[in-house]
Amino acid sequence: MAEHEHGKMDISEQEKTFNGFVRWSTWGAVISIGVLIFLALANS
Repeated sequence: MAEHEHGKMDISEQEKTFNGFVRWSTWGAVISIGVLIFLALANS
């Protein structure tokens, strides 16, 4: 078994997954805030 070398692991797949998660979370928050503002303006 090869010795572990700190900082040598390929993390490109993890970075893509995290970036996707952040993107979807941001859009989800923006849409939720937009719906809340719409409901407040529509006196629901």
